[in-house]
Amino acid sequence: MPVITLTSDYGLVDHRVASIKGKILSWSEEVKVVDITHNIMAYNLLQTAYIVRNAYKFFPEGSIHIISVDSFHHKHRKNIIIKIDGHYFICADNGIISLMFFDIKPESIYEITLNNRFDDQVSFPSTDIFVPAAMHIYKGGLPEVIGRQIQTMKDISFPKAIYNESEKMIVGEVMYIDNFGNVVSNISRKFFDKYAALQESFTVRFRNIILTRIFEQYTDVVTDWEREPEFHGKSSVIFNDAELLEIAIYKGSVLNGASSLFGMNTGEKIYVCLLYTSPSPRDRG
Repeated sequence: MPVITLTSDYGLVDHRVASIKGKILSWSEEVKVVDITHNIMAYNLLQTAYIVRNAYKFFPEGSIHIISVDSFHHKHRKNIIIKIDGHYFICADNGIISLMFFDIKPESIYEITLNNRFDDQVSFPSTDIFVPAAMHIYKGGLPEVIGRQIQTMKDISFPKAIYNESEKMIVGEVMYIDNFGNVVSNISRKFFDKYAALQESFTVRFRNIILTRIFEQYTDVVTDWEREPEFHGKSSVIFNDAELLEIAIYKGSVLNGASSLFGMNTGEKIYVCLLYTSPSPRDRG
């Protein structure tokens, strides 16, 4: 049977997450429910997209992912079921899917028509719409029974890294700060390699900091494991498991990680300055 995952910006103090789980269990006590996270910053779609995109692929094909972020109900916004990459996603039509899957086309999109009549009362979409839709899919039901197929959904995009030819630099920005205070940029390894493959040298610059090396792993900053504690707090640049350029502090935390020590926030610029031999990336086609 498929797994149902939950992602929300509800936190764990209030009743909402328990209400969603209780509603699922009232349909079937055999459902395997997994929390991805409930600590999304309120209404933060970019953070949601980063976390769910990097988590869903580890679940079995056919899993159902409920995303309750920026999901308040009103008659002028659709709630949707999307099948993409062999998984089902249930959420408000707020652009979250386009942020997550900017490079993958959906197999099908359905507007959920369950509980959207004029006289239907919807007080909490997660329990009144998302859970019934998820349980319908879970039990083998077809999406078209509870929805109508549509061709488009709300499309928004996150800022993409660019290459400044005249300055010979990659310009990106901070898109996410993780639980260890590591600063994740929107510069992918693929984009970096496109322009840096023939480099003679490069520097990674942010604020007034300049770093000159990209490590393969967080622990590569440790050059003597007999003296490992001395390397705590050392800064580094890596490509993380999402293949995105990340600025990290070894053994850092949200209180003393790269974000707090360097004073960096989402949206701030990160520059990779390149010095080429020849030919230039433009000449490589």
